Amino acid sequence: MAWIYLTAAGLFEMTGVTMINKLHRDKNIKALLYLMGSFGMSFVLLSMAMETLAMGTAYAVWTGIGTAGGAVLGMLLYQEPKDTFRISCIAVVTAAAAGLKLIS
Repeated sequence: MAWIYLTAAGLFEMTGVTMINKLHRDKNIKALLYLMGSFGMSFVLLSMAMETLAMGTAYAVWTGIGTAGGAVLGMLLYQEPKDTFRISCIAVVTAAAAGLKLIS
């Protein structure tokens, strides 16, 4: 169950990062509330996952999901660069998170 919590925490982290960009662009209360709610849920779920998982593993996987997911969402939603090197770096982050899952 901890890995499900951790995955959900990472997805909320991705949403929160996206909301930072939306708040920067739109500057409205709705974006701010979504931002606060997303990061709040992310921290709650991360905390729940850390009841079982080691802190270092949980934090590394959580940030990996947020980092890689945020970069992919930036490419899909905000026309950020999609060059080969950038995609390769995202793959490395994803592989590292998956590796931590496999050894835990």
